[in-house]
Amino acid sequence: MATASMAFKSREDHRKQMELEEARKAGLAPAEVDEDGKEINPHIPQYMSSAPWYLNAERPSLKHQRKWKSDPNYTKAWYDRGAKIFQAEKYRKGACENCGAMTHNAKACMDRPRKLGAKWTSKNIAPDEKIESFELDYDGKRDRWNGYDAASYAHVIERYEARDEARKKYLKDQQLKKLEEKNNNQDVSGGVSDDEENEDDLRVDEAKVDESKQMDFAKVEKRVRTTGGGSTGTVRNLRIREDTAKYLLNLDVNSAHYDPKTRSMREDPLPDMDPNEKFYAGDNQNRVSGQALEFKQLNIHAWEAFEKGNDVHMQAAPSQAELLYKNFKVNKEKLKSEVKDTIMEKYGNAATADPLPKELLLGQSEKEVEYDRAGRIVKGQEMALPKSKYEEDVYINNHTTVWGSWWNNHQWGYKCCKQSIRNSYCTGAAGIEAAEAAADLMKANIARKEATEEVDVPAEEKRFATWGTDIPDDLVLDQAKLSESLKKEDARRREEKDERKRKYNVKWNDEVTEEDMEAYRMKKIHSDDPMNNFM
Repeated sequence: MATASMAFKSREDHRKQMELEEARKAGLAPAEVDEDGKEINPHIPQYMSSAPWYLNAERPSLKHQRKWKSDPNYTKAWYDRGAKIFQAEKYRKGACENCGAMTHNAKACMDRPRKLGAKWTSKNIAPDEKIESFELDYDGKRDRWNGYDAASYAHVIERYEARDEARKKYLKDQQLKKLEEKNNNQDVSGGVSDDEENEDDLRVDEAKVDESKQMDFAKVEKRVRTTGGGSTGTVRNLRIREDTAKYLLNLDVNSAHYDPKTRSMREDPLPDMDPNEKFYAGDNQNRVSGQALEFKQLNIHAWEAFEKGNDVHMQAAPSQAELLYKNFKVNKEKLKSEVKDTIMEKYGNAATADPLPKELLLGQSEKEVEYDRAGRIVKGQEMALPKSKYEEDVYINNHTTVWGSWWNNHQWGYKCCKQSIRNSYCTGAAGIEAAEAAADLMKANIARKEATEEVDVPAEEKRFATWGTDIPDDLVLDQAKLSESLKKEDARRREEKDERKRKYNVKWNDEVTEEDMEAYRMKKIHSDDPMNNFM
């Protein structure tokens, strides 16, 4: 009974609490207050307003949802390395027996063990260390670089710079030594030595160091034929860490496109930069320079040879394709030289002719110049008009004037033949006469047509045909005959629609009058057009 009553009581409490929350949401009951006396929004869910059990909250609160303030005792500071507090002159009781410092004992001493400690010699007493006690916060405990001094890396840089300087000096001395030996050998022998033939060996490139000394390339370990795949061995990464990535050369979004999947940037990211100072001009620059261009020409030659019937394939037989390409270039140069010799034999070579006399080379000409009594130039020294960057006085297609030298009826043309079609062939005076004759004929036709239209015809009898394009202009249809032709056309169409009324003894009449043609044209519909569904 007690258990049942407790369960009933808990259900009653839960029901009352739910009713109270519903009343608060509806605004019928006052809002609940937390520990600080602030009202709690009744619309906040219960799983957010109720605190966890381990906080021992006596009443609902939102304090556990707010950001906890960190302990002010926590700090991100670090130990002061190498700080000295006090250095005694003689040994003190309780100090380290090895170095004499009071801040640690002999077991925790980090100095080199002495043969006789400071306890027995009282000499070279080490200074006391600075003892610091502080607690680190969550970030401070996990900060790998807390307390790191960047200046401590300076000695590493100095060591590498000294090594590079020593290497340069050594290579320079070796080069000077070999050059001196070569000069001595030339003085003794008086001829060309073997060292002169191998000048490339004397030029020691500072960048080409032995592979064992290369330290600029990172090593990438890969596994081969293992359960995880990959390859075993060392692979050198050709891009050193100091190189600037392609997408960082120009941060403008409208500059050259960078493909992150293939790490390629085909266009030039810095097109306005000085070419002498540019070290990267896009991936397409590598495709049109060096041996890449030769390989491309070799592929094109193989394709063209295969299309012309030669059995050659660049991937199947590369040596054969390269040999054919070499023979092709030799034959091409030979043919070019033969054509050149043939032309020179026929027309001669002006470059190898006798030079002009000095009288003609010193500025003499047939241009007439007039002077006055004072020696001033009166005529013949007109200033030449400078030409523009565009082509001037260029005559094409047998024309004697340029395009735009003639204007007629709002159209430009050529003045020599009066044609308004650009790049047309010049017909000269004959073309002008033909154009004028055509214009006169057109004017006469227009006048004749206007004269025929002015003839008065009664409105009830005058009717022109609507069919065809080659009908005579003076054709007039009879209204009575046209009405009969329309009736015949209606009867014919009804017979075509109803096959049962079609007779066996069909008689055809080949005589078609203008009225019959007009009736057929007027009754015709678009579906009868055989070209209607052509498109």
